[in-house]
Amino acid sequence: MPVFDFNNTPEGSKDPVCTYKVFYSNVSEASAENPILILDNRAAALKHHSSGIFTNPIRKTAFEFKGEEGMVSADILQIDARFVSLLKWLGENHINVRLSGAVREDGYAVYKIREIAFGGGVKLSAEDGFLQFMIERLLASDAPSREIPDEDEEEIGDSMKLTSIQSITDFMNCAGRTLPDHIRLWARRNLAVARSHEVSAEERRHAQRALSIMMNIQWKGNYFEAIDPEEARRILDEELYGMERVKQRIIETIIQINRTHTLPAYGLLLIGPAGTGKSQIAYAVARILKLPWTTLDMSSINDPEQLTGSSRIYANAKPGIIMEAFSMAGESNLVFIINELDKAAAGKGNGNPADVLLTLLDNLGFTDNYIECMIPTSGVYPIATANDKDQISAPLMSRFAVIEIPDYTPEEKKVIFSKYALPKVLKRIGMHEDECVLTPDGLDAVIELHRDTSGIRDLEQAAEHIAANALYQIEVNHVASVSFDAEMVKEVLGAGQA
Repeated sequence: MPVFDFNNTPEGSKDPVCTYKVFYSNVSEASAENPILILDNRAAALKHHSSGIFTNPIRKTAFEFKGEEGMVSADILQIDARFVSLLKWLGENHINVRLSGAVREDGYAVYKIREIAFGGGVKLSAEDGFLQFMIERLLASDAPSREIPDEDEEEIGDSMKLTSIQSITDFMNCAGRTLPDHIRLWARRNLAVARSHEVSAEERRHAQRALSIMMNIQWKGNYFEAIDPEEARRILDEELYGMERVKQRIIETIIQINRTHTLPAYGLLLIGPAGTGKSQIAYAVARILKLPWTTLDMSSINDPEQLTGSSRIYANAKPGIIMEAFSMAGESNLVFIINELDKAAAGKGNGNPADVLLTLLDNLGFTDNYIECMIPTSGVYPIATANDKDQISAPLMSRFAVIEIPDYTPEEKKVIFSKYALPKVLKRIGMHEDECVLTPDGLDAVIELHRDTSGIRDLEQAAEHIAANALYQIEVNHVASVSFDAEMVKEVLGAGQA
């Protein structure tokens, strides 16, 4: 992680110098041998207890303390990756701390950090309790992934989010013309409300919150770059076995986007038995389109207000799920995966949630009751899943291109079980493929036991059961591998198939 030191910068511009490296540790107790961080102690000014503050909080590069000859700054040389954000927090809040450490050849190894009162006195406060809680929690956690991008770069973008009236005003002055016309006019009206002293504090708060939500969404046009059909096919083959007709239909949609550079007029409605991979298809399409995606589970929505939000006249008003999805995505182009569309029936007397979806699906714009502004939906691609198309209203059906997902044939289930389900389970529980083997008649027995089940979820559970049984025999009976024939399969799975 690049961290830069700007201490003692000369008058002329100079490239910042990296002051420390991050190391990755899983030790649960800090010590001189396993420290939290290591400070540069070439000046030999750091003792067992040294009190001061972490400076340069943005880059968290040094520890500043009072030495015998005045203030001394010691660069951080190494730091445990788990504690990077904590040191930034200590620096940003100018918290006085006392470090306990040991002098080593490579520097001053810090293994304890305590908060102290200004001037060096002991501070037994709630803040120190919080600091000790955080240190204990971090030591108990595993090291973060080495593949995480630079934390500073990640948080700089987050800190730029528009939340204050001043930042929203500056954005409107500098970049207001990048917004769609009607959103720009809406923002000006709401900015006037947020600044006004002629309205209640509650109204000002709601206006500011709505502005923050809308200004932090990147309002994109409906132009889409061409997508490589071969890459799309590779992703589909990765995610799905068989289903050639379904894959063909999706590739046709990709070709259409490449010709028009706009999304199709209709989304996709995937209808089929449970466990046939409908949601997996939807995720694959979002991956192909390179768009953020959100999931709406219609079985859990019984009130249209959950989708449309509540009016600002209520003190506890908030945006609906659909608006929150735009906010979380940070842009107006995204894939809406609507699960269990056939469950979008009438709610509990407050209206029909399915009717709300019609405005989202018509690409004419969606209005949230809290935001009170029409949201462009031309960049929204809906993909819905359902088990029973007879439960879906005709108006909803007419908004989709319907793809019926057939159940898998016995031969397809054989391939899925032997090539995908079982190897996946074995890998997850740390077994080699040659430790758990099915004979041909054993594989036939698995499929026969699941002949009346739809989808592949039951097959995946059967793979889990067989692998667990093999692992048990290997560990308890000390055998090298287990081969399951038809009789053994029936013995292992038979009780669950009664």
